[in-house]
Amino acid sequence: MDVKKRKATVAWMMMIFLVLSENFPLCSSAASQQPDNKKSNGFRSSFLFPVTGNVYPLGYYSISLTIGNPPKVFEFDIDTGSDLTWVQCDAPCTGCTKTNDHLYKPQKHILVSCEHPSCGVVHFPDSPQCEKPDDQCEFEVDYVDHGSVFGVVVSDFFSLRFMNGSLIRLHLTFGCAYDIKNPGPYVPPGTGVVGLSNGKASLASQLRSLDLTRNVLGHCLSGKGGGFLFLGDDFVPSGMSWMPMLADSKSYLSSPAEVLFDGKPTGITDLKVVFDSGSSYTYFSSQVYKAVLDLVRRGLTGKPLDTVEDKALPICWKGTKPFKSVHDVKNYFSTLTLIFPDTPKVQLELQPEAFLIVTEDGNACFGILNGTEVGLGDFNIIGDISLIDKMVVYDNEQQRIGWISANCDRLPYSSLDSNYNEDFQQPYAANFGTVEENHPQTQGSI
Repeated sequence: MDVKKRKATVAWMMMIFLVLSENFPLCSSAASQQPDNKKSNGFRSSFLFPVTGNVYPLGYYSISLTIGNPPKVFEFDIDTGSDLTWVQCDAPCTGCTKTNDHLYKPQKHILVSCEHPSCGVVHFPDSPQCEKPDDQCEFEVDYVDHGSVFGVVVSDFFSLRFMNGSLIRLHLTFGCAYDIKNPGPYVPPGTGVVGLSNGKASLASQLRSLDLTRNVLGHCLSGKGGGFLFLGDDFVPSGMSWMPMLADSKSYLSSPAEVLFDGKPTGITDLKVVFDSGSSYTYFSSQVYKAVLDLVRRGLTGKPLDTVEDKALPICWKGTKPFKSVHDVKNYFSTLTLIFPDTPKVQLELQPEAFLIVTEDGNACFGILNGTEVGLGDFNIIGDISLIDKMVVYDNEQQRIGWISANCDRLPYSSLDSNYNEDFQQPYAANFGTVEENHPQTQGSI
């Protein structure tokens, strides 16, 4: 099915905030989609998804979702920095990258029209640019690195299984991307994106609007590769460090932060910090980046490390022999810590494992990058590299974010299937591509 391109911009990046209406309308009745068994708190259950991927060399973490009738499985990059979920779409497609098996094939009856309230939500605060009310609703996603995604807004069946074992099939609204432009020489991953921000178009917000589960989500990304993602509040652990999220923002923006190096104040204060699982690496604004890099370099004085060029990242070091893992080099580096004066008991400690990678050439590279160079202005992004081996929870019900150190190599206990945990122990991060396909400026939300 051919679809016409009609330019209408959707701000997918966290840098272009999209204010959405209070109610995100769906294209089918909630009552016809909900199972009979409610939990005592009024919600059905939580959803749990095994995660595949790694920071390096793959460059993203993803989950699989089942869409359509008949149902087919598609892979999605998990992104807490965006709200609109989209999938690569054969309508036909220009610029789509190689997928594991197939592109999503839209049917005419699933297209959302321009007059449908969902289209207005996707385009808010602008109005859809349509010649006739029954024209198809289209969208455009603009990236900071000048890439873009065009497509149509659709509503189709998602098949999801609750943790209590019941299966649900429901219509959800998402983007069918048929024109993808990548300005750089590096091939982006062949996945779609699952939007997990606080926007009303996000997957979690849509499920909450149907009273299926609480608008709480969390991820646990393993440094060994893989991990898990959950929607709902059944897996929120006790003992977490909690801090309020900044109000009136669909992004997970913390209160202002300060930086410590080796436990000592650096004079770096008032950082705007966004937690974004769609970014492989952490990004600091130019002034902060240069100050932190200078501290790291001074801390290496007298250590047996020399600077070296590596195609993976801009700043790298080599040792007397190639490193096999971050554990071989971490003792040469000091810890970075973010503290939040508004919540003085809360700290985000970044051990060397949270800002270093070891490349295929055995070099150690600095996984904190200059965000100003990629158009982030004065925003600072906490990406996957700094979130690994932590349970990170985004509680949109209470407008707070929390984290705690965790073993992310196994799924939490599931009554769904006794073999689920056993299957999950397989090496989900086995797809090691070349680093040339994973340039940091083209991954996730950056």
